[in-house]
Amino acid sequence: MEKILIIGCKRTMNEICIGCSRCMVAYNRKEGAFEVYKNGESQLIGILSCGDCPGASIVPRLAQFNLWNKPMTETPTKVHVAACITDHCPYKDTLLAKIKAVVGVEVIEGAHPYMPQNIFG
Repeated sequence: MEKILIIGCKRTMNEICIGCSRCMVAYNRKEGAFEVYKNGESQLIGILSCGDCPGASIVPRLAQFNLWNKPMTETPTKVHVAACITDHCPYKDTLLAKIKAVVGVEVIEGAHPYMPQNIFG
């Protein structure tokens, strides 16, 4: 079974995407980047922020996530980096490099597909 961890932008998660509902809805519906789990078993085991700009704390946050979940034997098998980072973050390349260097599992760029075309429409 795939165990999914989503990493998003702290500022976006706290100020714009309250509750990260778009990522969770997309995961539950298996839409966007989560479509790959449509025919298999998977669980969303966490949503983690980058820690804030410039992402200097992402490595200790990932280590803390693993330590916190170790007693429950919940370890991610896939990490999704949300659109708030992949599409909008000026530190994207650095963050992705740090994440890929430490997680030891596949890192997928993308999560939900629900980007508004016109916020007034």
